[in-house]
Amino acid sequence: MTLQNRVTPLGELIADPARGLVYGNRGSLHDDQGRIRRRYAGKRWIACRLRFKDWHRSSLMQPGRFTELFFLDEATAFAAGHRPCALCRREDHRRFVELWVARHPGQRGVDAMDAQLHEERVDPATRGHRLHRVESDQLPDGAFVLRDGDPWLVLAGELLRWTASGYTDREPRPREETAILVTPPSLVEVLRTGWDGAVPFLHPSVS
Repeated sequence: MTLQNRVTPLGELIADPARGLVYGNRGSLHDDQGRIRRRYAGKRWIACRLRFKDWHRSSLMQPGRFTELFFLDEATAFAAGHRPCALCRREDHRRFVELWVARHPGQRGVDAMDAQLHEERVDPATRGHRLHRVESDQLPDGAFVLRDGDPWLVLAGELLRWTASGYTDREPRPREETAILVTPPSLVEVLRTGWDGAVPFLHPSVS
């Protein structure tokens, strides 16, 4: 049975056989039968390596355990609002914190970081994914925008349509227009530095 634990750039959980290149969690989201019951449990949303040391993961979505999530790549995880794990991606986490503090000098510790991200990724009215309006030509590579209801990756002079198994259609990137931003603004600023983490940042289908 295909589990409902693949994550879209909009943070939605879907059932799809494509596993993706990035692993993560946002708490226990499933019931004892493995059915998804909530979008998140808590504000700590992290993105991890698929493999770490010699750890072996048992059957997924066990009762009472956190829900194992899978993302196409790290750009997708960023768009959904996940940050690097402090355990399996320690060096990435340290660099991420440095970049974060430079933008948010009054914030210290992961709790403050996660609270800020939660505010940027969750719409307080609908509890769904929060969208932001920005100028299209100001977005860095790796950010996602919404067009006609679908998430598209910003990459160089193009937009690439996201699917669970890879990027498909390509269109020229529009200039000088307002875009609907999917990726939380604070994570867009991290991307603007030229982020290159330990997990695959972009899926090979971009090329």
